[in-house]
Amino acid sequence: MFDKHKNQEGGEMVEERNQGEEKIEPISNSSNQIGIGELMGKRAKLEEAIDYVGLMIKNLKDKRTLLEKDVEEEAVDIKNLKEKLHKVSEYIDEENKGIEELANKRKQVENEADEVGSIINNLREKLSGVDRVIDEEGVKVRKIKESRESLSE
Repeated sequence: MFDKHKNQEGGEMVEERNQGEEKIEPISNSSNQIGIGELMGKRAKLEEAIDYVGLMIKNLKDKRTLLEKDVEEEAVDIKNLKEKLHKVSEYIDEENKGIEELANKRKQVENEADEVGSIINNLREKLSGVDRVIDEEGVKVRKIKESRESLSE
């Protein structure tokens, strides 16, 4: 790319080519004396530096964009994990409630089993009482029979 620059003193034009190094061709000796050539060289180096800084800025923007994308992906992943953990927590709460209900039902069944055991023990005692009464009555009946037999003989 060719840039044309007008020499301040003589109105002459200088051509320069933007490639790795700037080549400045001075047109007149008087322009070198006042430092126009050096000034043009500095300007060319500044333009290169500005281009380099622009490239660095573009690279930084690209990196920031990639980081933003990575952060957003991580945020989505974390949100999904948080939702899954919330569901797991709800499941654990439901299971704990289920276990508590089962424990209460088991306790009720144990209480009923204890009641049944008490009823059985009471019935055994009553049956034992009835059995004693029957045994006693049986003994009385035998005695009466024996006394009748002894009287009838």
